Amino acid sequence: MRKIFPNAEAALEGLLFDGMTICAGGFGLCGIPERLIDAIQASGVKDLTIASNNAGIDNEGLGKLLRTRQVRKMVSSYVGENKEFERQYLAGELEVEFCPQGTLAERCRAGGAGIPGFYTKTGVGTVVAEGKEHKEFDGETYILERGIRADLSIVKGWKADEAGNLVFRKTARNFNQPMATAGKVCVAEVEEIVPVGSLDPDCVHLPSIYVKRMICGAPYDKKIEFRMVRQRESA
Repeated sequence: MRKIFPNAEAALEGLLFDGMTICAGGFGLCGIPERLIDAIQASGVKDLTIASNNAGIDNEGLGKLLRTRQVRKMVSSYVGENKEFERQYLAGELEVEFCPQGTLAERCRAGGAGIPGFYTKTGVGTVVAEGKEHKEFDGETYILERGIRADLSIVKGWKADEAGNLVFRKTARNFNQPMATAGKVCVAEVEEIVPVGSLDPDCVHLPSIYVKRMICGAPYDKKIEFRMVRQRESA
């Protein structure tokens, strides 16, 4: 099975359609599949439901898809610094399903593992629990959360071998691993593709069975959300 494609547009060919659900890895601008996001934007596909920790920042990452009004609903844990995300939500132009961060990660992991739902204490007694089934275990109240399954997963890796085994780098691992397993099809972009046998099997974070298509997106420019430097001390 051919997994390596020449570019993001080719890797997504035949996978995109209006109204689809996408699981997107990344956290802020860390470990985001930016080449694939750009290709989705260029495709013009619309009415998307996207599960992601957040939506990047204004006009970066998933923020690009918000600007072009291609997103109908976000399933996220954080609005954060994206002013357009905030504006669309408050104006009623964008549906947002807020989900605690750990619960979101577990919902995607559960979906990828074939688990339709699970009980958690997180959110009990808050608006998060409204409309959800409650159940007691050992005298404690839990709420039922549904696993997330998507039509497509898009993730960003550091290294991959030609078979599609992926390694994530440090904090860029974040949501990428659980998001990758939650989609019917996972497309990955990586910084480097190496021959099979080059990766230490104990260091593989995502087995190749999950990765259906892959591109090398390098070179990348490191974008920083907040540049903070220490003031120079006077001599």
